Amino acid sequence: MPVILGIESSCDETSAAVCVDGEMRSNVIANQTIHEAYGGVVPELASRVHQQNIVPAVQQALTRANIRKEQVDAVAFTRGPGLLGSLLVGVSFAKAFALARQIPLIEVNHMQAHVLAHFIDDPKPAFPFLCLTVSGGHTQIVLVRDHFDMQVVGQTTDDAAGEALDKTSKILGLPYPGGPLIDKHARLGDPKAFQFPEPQIPGLDFSFSGLKTAILYFIRDHVALDPDFVGNNIDDICASVEHRIVTILLNKLKRAALQFNIRDIALAGGVSANTGLRQGLTELGQQLGWNTFIPQFQYCTDNAAMIAIAGYYKYLNGDFVGQEIAPLARMPF
Repeated sequence: MPVILGIESSCDETSAAVCVDGEMRSNVIANQTIHEAYGGVVPELASRVHQQNIVPAVQQALTRANIRKEQVDAVAFTRGPGLLGSLLVGVSFAKAFALARQIPLIEVNHMQAHVLAHFIDDPKPAFPFLCLTVSGGHTQIVLVRDHFDMQVVGQTTDDAAGEALDKTSKILGLPYPGGPLIDKHARLGDPKAFQFPEPQIPGLDFSFSGLKTAILYFIRDHVALDPDFVGNNIDDICASVEHRIVTILLNKLKRAALQFNIRDIALAGGVSANTGLRQGLTELGQQLGWNTFIPQFQYCTDNAAMIAIAGYYKYLNGDFVGQEIAPLARMPF
């Protein structure tokens, strides 16, 4: 019954989790509100707050799991990709904890961990399956043949879907973080009130830079005619933007499912917490006879539970790293 301590610090959430023999016993996430005043994550501030949060988060995770630090068999940590200063805090803590206890270290790729979040709870997808991973920095369709046999078959050629949502929120004057606020307004609006273009990108790749520009010009032109346009139409604007982003994602996912003849379809990443995307995938899955899998909300955004479950499978494979390991801002999938 291996006990895995998971550490996640790739961006602005400090998280620790405890996994016992594949069962998640705790998942503690400490958010950073300091970035709200700046309209986005400030890397230097993020790393400093991680230093303040890491020890309390780990202590709380162990307490909730009813596990003593002497019982931990290995430490799994996010090596990358992410903000280098933030990663350095988590990696340094993991190395120190493992060195003091003389236990193995397990490096985890943050993006692979998002996919493996589907193995925290039942039901679990069957191999092979497709996973649409959508976050602020990544948009990928991943063909998953085994826990660590993954192939990116489609990805963004420029900006990510999450970036398009974040940019839209800034254009509309919504406070940071804007993604959940767009989701909230979209629930009250008409998704077909305004039409935004769908990029014509061949194959399974995505592009969102053109959509971001189209939204910017749309708002600029309408505000020039009516200064109150955004305030009077905020719900419909958010619903229309969200609808276009969701349709772009699901159209590519549908194409991938047909190309690889796969019916087990999963959703992962921070943007998978979006209500419209979750609902859209569920409805499309029902139409096409897919088995769809969407994690709990706490396992969608950056969290240590997904790091711990990835660490658990790596522990079973004896896949460990040494103390010379260093974080990577960019880490190959």
